Amino acid sequence: MSELETVLRIAAKGDGVTNLGRHVAGGVPGDIVRPDGTLELGPHHVEATCRHFGTCGGCQLQQADEEALRRFVTERVAFAAEGQGIAVGELLPTHLSPPRTRRRATLHALRTAKGAVLGFREKGAHRIVDLAECHILLPELFALISPLRSVIANHGGKLPVDIELTVVDQGVDCTLKGIEADGLAVTEALLDFAREQQLARLSLDRGYGPETVWEPQPLTVTLGQVPVPFPHGSFLQPTGDGESALVTDAQNFLTGAGTIADLFSGLGTFAFALAGPAKVLAVEASRDAHLASKAAANARGLSVHALHRDLFRNPLQSDEAGRFDALLLDPPRAGAREQVAQIAASKASRVAYVSCNPVSWAKDARVLVDAGFRLETLRPVGQFRWSTHVELTSYFIR
Repeated sequence: MSELETVLRIAAKGDGVTNLGRHVAGGVPGDIVRPDGTLELGPHHVEATCRHFGTCGGCQLQQADEEALRRFVTERVAFAAEGQGIAVGELLPTHLSPPRTRRRATLHALRTAKGAVLGFREKGAHRIVDLAECHILLPELFALISPLRSVIANHGGKLPVDIELTVVDQGVDCTLKGIEADGLAVTEALLDFAREQQLARLSLDRGYGPETVWEPQPLTVTLGQVPVPFPHGSFLQPTGDGESALVTDAQNFLTGAGTIADLFSGLGTFAFALAGPAKVLAVEASRDAHLASKAAANARGLSVHALHRDLFRNPLQSDEAGRFDALLLDPPRAGAREQVAQIAASKASRVAYVSCNPVSWAKDARVLVDAGFRLETLRPVGQFRWSTHVELTSYFIR
């Protein structure tokens, strides 16, 4: 009789991994794999909250209970450090964002003979799941799905339409990409839609970038109690809850620093929260984001100096990095190899590193450790609930 296998953990792509190393789709810790390959569900396996789970690509782990989900996020980060041979001084409790807190999302829609379908794409396919419910989006975003479906049914073309939604201070920012919207009648219909739904901004992207068609007042997002202009397509942390967790850690890590370089600063998520006690240099490659943070800092007379600089092509050099009491990095998924190399070669002694990719972070962390830093504190963060996408905050001192 073959040995029964037990699922011990969830792998990076969401499969359960058994004691014999086999990957089992949908398995969570505690499940038993029968000889025929089916699962005997364990104590951490729960019924999915959403009817679309298993088809919709928006979630991968709704079958895991809170404990299993938290453990998955924790292990993704801890194993990344372990894989690079990095000792963790203190592993802080894992932060998970609650259901229905996602404040930005890209949905897809397609006009059909019967109307329109609108939602996330199926996992590994181009087909669109026509959402009847969603347990990750903020209610105000989900409330737009039915009205948007009507817009696509009436005015969509033969090609799919991408819909970018973001909650900002004034309401919902909506960009439709791929909709023709030719003619006065269509334009008026879209303006009626924007008015009726009380959108903060409605924009159309016909392939040449977003064009605003409705914006009653200039859009802002409040970062560190500072309203910052919100250009089209700007990056914003996926949940307000998660942003607060990341910012609080950064503030705690860098307490007492008089001068801070915020690298890959975006709109200023961290810069404005750290400014006041500290003077902050906010370095960003995106011109729109740079100008937005600069305008916000200047309008309030804050101690944030915005610098437009591509840190991949032109990283802060070692002598520049060494002038600051502390540095903060929040790079894209690829990490910050070139910039980290300069920090490692500098006299810098305090580094807060926020990452949305444990793998690239661990490689960068190894460079810092080899240069004499130690990983003092590490926190796993799961903003993308029920997803395999994991983030973290970390603090290095030398």
